[in-house]
Amino acid sequence: MKNKLKIVATIFAFIITSFVKGQNFHFSQFINSPLTTNPANTGFIPDGDYRIGVNYRDQWSSIMAVPYKTMSVFGDAQLFRNRFETGWLGAGGVLLHDVVGSGNLTATKIYGSVAYHQLIGIGSLVSAGFNVGWANKQINVYNLKFPDQFDGKFFDNKLPTSVSLNSNNINYLDVQVGLNYAYFPNERTYINAGFAAQHVNQPRESFFISSPGIDNRVPLRNSIFLNGSFLLNNQWMINPNIYFTTQAKAVEMVGGLNAQYNLSGDGEYQLIAGVYYRHKESIIPMMGLMWKEFKATFTFDATISSMNLYNNGRGALEFSIVKQGLFSTYLGNKKQMLCPSFRN
Repeated sequence: MKNKLKIVATIFAFIITSFVKGQNFHFSQFINSPLTTNPANTGFIPDGDYRIGVNYRDQWSSIMAVPYKTMSVFGDAQLFRNRFETGWLGAGGVLLHDVVGSGNLTATKIYGSVAYHQLIGIGSLVSAGFNVGWANKQINVYNLKFPDQFDGKFFDNKLPTSVSLNSNNINYLDVQVGLNYAYFPNERTYINAGFAAQHVNQPRESFFISSPGIDNRVPLRNSIFLNGSFLLNNQWMINPNIYFTTQAKAVEMVGGLNAQYNLSGDGEYQLIAGVYYRHKESIIPMMGLMWKEFKATFTFDATISSMNLYNNGRGALEFSIVKQGLFSTYLGNKKQMLCPSFRN
């Protein structure tokens, strides 16, 4: 019996370890979480000098007593534009917090991010950046129930268990790098492509003592994205976006487009609507509003995979609000605006 419990406990430990190291912060609105999508986006603000934003995601609340909740706050700015004739430095930071499941697995990460942006000719921009952060993960074992706490009818977490965690609180250093290329041949066209590698230092992450055959390093995560903005006329602008990422054996692809409608005529108020698709998982409609320097967008992940048999298609709700602006209105000239805009 003891050997069976040890085997079960070992399997449980492997599953938990794989689950913990496999989780990454996850936003459907990747376009509104620029610093987590690619550190080269730091200070890459085509129509402003600075921006700050918040993101919130609530996932699987229809099937989990304690759903996944992911929150982030970020800010970045362009620096030294008056010192470099054709380039500038970007600096920023992001705070992320994630809560998962009844065991209250929480993750908190704080990153500082730096990037350099160099104009090439009159219609191209190359950017390179990196961020370095501190990551903390905690788990509340008192809310967990282990296999050897089953009394034949129920799981009783008051019973002793042979499963032992080495620690319920871990910390590590995390590093990301990225590259961007932007092309803006005229005032109506803007295309941007980028590549990012996350967890390049592959930090160790586990609540258990290292065991032979179990790799507790966070796998390298690679991602690419392509987006654009096309000004059709004084009332309509379309923005196609696609994001592809791989980590270990996991693959994710999200793509779609949204349109902006100029409500006020001067670009001060805009309506946003669109739809995105996560491959084999969900359809993601988007609605939003821009008013002056603020943009608020809402998305809903409608599950189309086999999971919809359990959650009735209710995958996730996500909300984002971003504010961006200029340090000085003097800088708000044509040279400052690198992407299409309704505003003159």
